[in-house]
Amino acid sequence: MTPPTPAQARTSTSFTRRAVFLDRDGTLIVDMRYIKDAKSVELIPQATNAVRRFNYALVPVIVCTNQSGIARGLFTESDYRAARERIDDLLEERGAFVDDHYHCPHHPDITGPCDCRKPGIGMYEQAILEHQVDAAQSVFVGDKFRDVLPARSYGARGILVPSPETTPEDVEQTLAAGFEIASSLTEAAVMILGIPHTPEP
Repeated sequence: MTPPTPAQARTSTSFTRRAVFLDRDGTLIVDMRYIKDAKSVELIPQATNAVRRFNYALVPVIVCTNQSGIARGLFTESDYRAARERIDDLLEERGAFVDDHYHCPHHPDITGPCDCRKPGIGMYEQAILEHQVDAAQSVFVGDKFRDVLPARSYGARGILVPSPETTPEDVEQTLAAGFEIASSLTEAAVMILGIPHTPEP
């Protein structure tokens, strides 16, 4: 049997489970701009709590992140992988996990246009196919409008979780597009899963 194309994966009725697509910097971890040293990775407060809730609910957590620092020569693919492994280790220490990570290493001014740099949907298309999730039932979460905008391509739900890097324009665009805003990743998890909120100690 020929594997489905990404477009077929997006519309396939055989994929019934939803996923949560998370941005990385500013949503899951503190935004350090360009991470060359994995030791500088720091989880955002409540991030583990939110990811753990998704894990318990059997909702795949998939991280999609723009990493133009690779194209800029500010860090390498190896540096990126080390940071990704550090994220996984920190989450594991706290009883949580991310199902998969996807990244775009490009920058249009350096490497030319690509289909994976957010708000492009290349990373999501790949994840949808590989994890066989129903994109329309999934949720797109991040601290920038470009993180939630891909939801529009699938008729899906988008939730902005503002960080210090979120601009007023990000908020305005999010609301104008009919997406939602949560005060934290834990609140976003509550909104997505419809579960009672228990404040963290």
